[in-house]
Amino acid sequence: MEFSHTSVLLYETINALSIKPDGIYVDCTCGGAGHSKEILKNLSHKGKLIAIDQDPDAISIINERIGGDGRVTVVRDNFSNLRKILDSLGIDKVDGILADLGVSSHQLDTAERGFSFHNEAPLDMRMSQQGMTAADIVNTCSQKELTKIFRDYGEEKFAGRIAANIVAYREKEEIKTTTALADIIKEAIPAATRRTGGHPARRVFQALRIQTNHELQCISETVGEMFDSLNVGGRVAIITFHSLEDRIVKRAFAAFCKGCECPPEYPVCVCGKTPEGYLPFKKVLPSEREIEENQRSRSATLRCVERIKEKD
Repeated sequence: MEFSHTSVLLYETINALSIKPDGIYVDCTCGGAGHSKEILKNLSHKGKLIAIDQDPDAISIINERIGGDGRVTVVRDNFSNLRKILDSLGIDKVDGILADLGVSSHQLDTAERGFSFHNEAPLDMRMSQQGMTAADIVNTCSQKELTKIFRDYGEEKFAGRIAANIVAYREKEEIKTTTALADIIKEAIPAATRRTGGHPARRVFQALRIQTNHELQCISETVGEMFDSLNVGGRVAIITFHSLEDRIVKRAFAAFCKGCECPPEYPVCVCGKTPEGYLPFKKVLPSEREIEENQRSRSATLRCVERIKEKD
């Protein structure tokens, strides 16, 4: 099986993790194992890597590329189950955790996976290849529910018009393919708007992918577990690809680094709270050269937090 994927912010992410040769590291979204292979280059024979992915196609490639390395444990699961995964392996704390929240090139370029509006395919979008599909969502959700999904997860200005057009269309026949949905979206958007801002279906497809895979829920529920699973001196590095994800990560990391919570009018601190983490840097964006070589990196943002103390 071909699994083409260019790892985004590869060396910046490895540097952010500040890898200890004998440490334990987790790649929560291993995909094509690009980041994982670089982590392994920095580990001694005593180091360990837990490679997680929910996509069965990715698991096959991970096993093929790094599964034979005695330092590697491959796990098919969603990273939202991180704490359960570590507990099942008898691991309390780790020294670094990486999550690349982007859709892999393999998923985008494999037409039958249904992630892209450029090719006709079943409207699927499931990263795990299990559960409810994007087609199930557009054919069963109410107009109000669809409007909310498109507005909240796609930041789509014409969410209501698009949702209404979907409901009207599905009364005649079920919406089954990516191109059928893309045409329905295009019809709902004013002609003047269609001529600017990229493909008119882009934001709705993003919203459906997020809803299908519960992406924002996964990261918002799990980022705290990631931080809590670190040894002191360990780091979490997360790569996001749109503002909704980045906002969640940014706020969570800031909360880990917050200290005194006393009212500003107090002359001295009485709460005694000190930060549990610190930010090695604010954020890292792809270089112009990387964007030139890999257009899919253009919206990536890397953030990192280090644990500096245990919980109070």
